[in-house]
Order: sequence, then C-alpha cells, then structure tokens
Amino acid sequence: MDLFKELKAAVEGRVLKDEPMSLHTTFKVGGPADYFMIIKGADELAKVEKILETYGVPAFVVGNGSNLLVSDEGIRGCVITFERPEYPIRIYDKSAEGVNVEIPAGTLLSAAAKAVAREGLKGFEFAAGIPGTLGGAVLMNAGAYGGEIKDSILTAKVFRDGEILTLSKDELSLSYRHSSLMETGGVILSAEFFFEYGDKDQIFARIEELNAKRREKQPLEYPSAGSTFKRPEGYFAGKLIQDAGLAGFSVGGAAVSEKHCGFVINKGGATASDVKKLIDEVIQRVQESAGVTLEPEVRFMGF
Repeated sequence: MDLFKELKAAVEGRVLKDEPMSLHTTFKVGGPADYFMIIKGADELAKVEKILETYGVPAFVVGNGSNLLVSDEGIRGCVITFERPEYPIRIYDKSAEGVNVEIPAGTLLSAAAKAVAREGLKGFEFAAGIPGTLGGAVLMNAGAYGGEIKDSILTAKVFRDGEILTLSKDELSLSYRHSSLMETGGVILSAEFFFEYGDKDQIFARIEELNAKRREKQPLEYPSAGSTFKRPEGYFAGKLIQDAGLAGFSVGGAAVSEKHCGFVINKGGATASDVKKLIDEVIQRVQESAGVTLEPEVRFMGF
C-alpha cells in the first residue's frame, strides 16, 4: 500500500491530496498541503501518527485556521483537523453552584458558547464571536472583551507520545495567548470547564452586545486572522500601528484595516507572501516610530 491508501483506510476516506489551505484558513490564502485529513478522535489520531511516522511524513494539527498564515508554497506533510462534533458540549456533575462541561477540540467556539448559554450558564459569552475551535483556543488561551479560556477551564485531555493525558489548569500554565503546550507539544482532544448558573436572557443579551461591538469595530467583512498582533504590555497594538501612520497601508492584496489597525486583512487577491511582508513591515515601522516590538499573534506555517 502507498501512504495515501493507508491514510484513507485509517480514517474511512476522509483524506485529500494537494488540498489548498486557502480553503481552510480565515485569511483565505495559502498553498496546498500534501495531505489534508479529518479525524474523529484519539484512536484515529494514533493510527494516523503511526502511519505518518513510518513514512517519515510530518503531521500538523490545525483547528479552524483562524489564527494561521500558510505560505503560498503550502505544507509539505499532512494537515490534520478534528471533525465538528454532533453535540458541542457534554454536561455532567451538576451542583447548586454550577455545572461541569466538556467541550471537544473540534467544536467551534461560537457553537460552544451558544450551547453553554442555552443551558443558562454564564462565563463563556466572550467566546461567541471568536472564529476558532476549542482546541486552538486552549492552546493559546484565547480571549476577548475581558474573558479568557483560563477563567473557567478545569482540565484538558491531551494526546502526547501515544498516550492520553489529563492536564490540570496549573499544568497548562495559561497566560496571555500562551499555554505550556506551546513548549511541551501534544494535541488537545477536549477540555473541561466549570460554569456558574445565570439568567439565560441576560447571557444571550451579553453575547449579542459583544457581537454588536465586533461588527461595529472590527473589519468582519474581509478575510483576516482577527487581531494580528499580541497586545504589548502597556500599549494597544492597533493604536501603535495607527500612530505610525499605517492605517490602510497595503502590500499587494493585503492591508492594514482602516476600521481597526490591529487587523491585517485580505482586501482581495492577497497572497500569503503579501500578508507576511505587510506584517514584517508593520513590525519594523512601529519599532522605528514607538520603540515597541510587536509580536504576531498569528502562527506561520510553511515559511
């Protein structure tokens, strides 16, 4: 058997060859991955990793591609993503104070936040407008509007070196856009959270309030990866970029959003090279104008 046939057999045919990553990133750019596959869970992941290791082919696990810039040359190896679960959350251990909730890695944050809200549970409203999946959100401790994953997470199940580990919140070492998994590696399978009871109408009103703020202040009409840069301590990235005179600055089809300078957008026909050059130029100019070094929040693959 060849590699493609073995991968197809391992995941019941859910594998593609030379798949454009522009179809799987919110920037809508990126060249082809040698192989792109959708898996259902740890058992399939274990099978796939063994096959890829036998052939010496690297594996890359991604979520919704919402914080990812893939090069125009694409990815030499196999990109793996988790299937969207039929049910976004699993509820157990109810108490007078609240409820424990397990969320699979492949769940879109928007779906998870709404499912939590439907149960009358508060604390996940901030996640409703974040376009990523739960796995990626835990990996980088995603957050918005004063809320972060670390506020309510209890544990995460992680696949590493052929084993499933349950890591505590302390072991995850969650901080601003960071977790210990960025150093130790491992694939997030699911995470367990605790949410307190709240008023369902108020919870949904808060979700709509935050989504309205996003529509008003963020360039949601263009492909992007959300906030392109991490917030420098003591500053706001968007303000630094605006003060450097870079509102609307463009390279090819990529541009700094005039609506929110913290966003790099694909205004039409951008390449990954355009986006990368623009990010590099913004970092250089902000350093020159303000003496502050911006750090990308976006992950780069294939560069």
